[in-house]
Amino acid sequence: MFSDRTNWKLTQNRFTVALEEARAGGAKVLDLTVSNPTRAGLRFDEQAILGALASPRALDYDPRSKGLPEAREAVARYYREEHGIHGLDAEQIVLTTSTSEGYSFVFRLLCNAGDELLVPKPSYPLFEFLADLQDVRLVPYPLIYDHGWQMDFPSLEKAVTARTRGVVVVHPNNPTGSYVQSGEVELLNAFCRARGLALVADEVFLDYGLETSGAKAPAQEEHNRSAESAAPPKIGQGDGRHRSFAGNQDVLTFTLSGLSKVAALPQMKVAWMVTSGPREEVAAAMGRLEVIADTYLSMNAPIQWAVPVLLEQRKSIQRQLLERVKGNLAELDRQLAEQKSCQRLSVQGGWYAVLRVPVTRSDEELAIELVREKSVLVHPGHFYDFPSDGYLVLSLITPEGEFRDGIGRVLGYLDS
Repeated sequence: MFSDRTNWKLTQNRFTVALEEARAGGAKVLDLTVSNPTRAGLRFDEQAILGALASPRALDYDPRSKGLPEAREAVARYYREEHGIHGLDAEQIVLTTSTSEGYSFVFRLLCNAGDELLVPKPSYPLFEFLADLQDVRLVPYPLIYDHGWQMDFPSLEKAVTARTRGVVVVHPNNPTGSYVQSGEVELLNAFCRARGLALVADEVFLDYGLETSGAKAPAQEEHNRSAESAAPPKIGQGDGRHRSFAGNQDVLTFTLSGLSKVAALPQMKVAWMVTSGPREEVAAAMGRLEVIADTYLSMNAPIQWAVPVLLEQRKSIQRQLLERVKGNLAELDRQLAEQKSCQRLSVQGGWYAVLRVPVTRSDEELAIELVREKSVLVHPGHFYDFPSDGYLVLSLITPEGEFRDGIGRVLGYLDS
């Protein structure tokens, strides 16, 4: 009765069962995996946000396949103000209800059934479900850790086949927190141009650069960065504010982002996709994307009219989130300095940190033990396709007190 593409294993894994058992038994579990910013104790401007949804203009039905011009112009203004991309035309922007929907549009645009996209590993596990639903095959290429995270270009070369249609990058990556560096962008562009491939850039965490935080990972092999010039940075060149792939002109590029992270408003379901690159390729892509978007017309009018106000919320909410993330990172480093059993890996941006822990059992078994023995929740590295055991992933937007106590329990358990 059902399609093969939805033939997923839907039974609960051991980790989820252990968590539910702990909570059912009355344990107060400290959650170090918090990903929902609306439940992280942040201060939102309720009056501005709710007021923006009450525009009388929403009573008029004005279907626009790419989204209302006023909303798309607000997105273009965001790229001008935050990332110095002054030549971005709002006509290059398509609004979607989520980055997941944006991915589905791009996958449908680029791929026939069975075609391939190259994706980073480790990375967020959502890609697999999106690819299954679009009948696309994902081929991983590794990120390697050596004096910081780097793309493995020899592996990228080996992964290409006649069915490869594009390369996906996550800038910065979730959960490694690594940006695509300027030298890697040049290599990526040359790689894609030589093979006629598109570049797909996920930038939902772009604004959360941490390099100015002053926090250094103990015994972590950090990159020593040369002084920045006064000129605007290239893509991947950062001083805490990395440039966006939305300004990439060398190859056909699709840049995805949205309010979920930019303004910490995932419930508003506002995202976008920017198409850039050679003019003729952009025009051809936009013509097809407009038909795809027009087929669904998924964005609702009240939200679209509210986009300019909702995007403005980033100026307050990002300050709060960066303060939280940097504070938790500093607390993590403070506690790590008092022990010798594990260390954190270098992180340049985003909301997550990766702990390198002793391999005495699988990551899943360790995470289950932490839930059962210490009532603390962390994610095992295999959730993100780390190549081996010995990794735990922590959320840095967890409320400070809970994060401090939870880290203490984790490190105390590992030391014992």
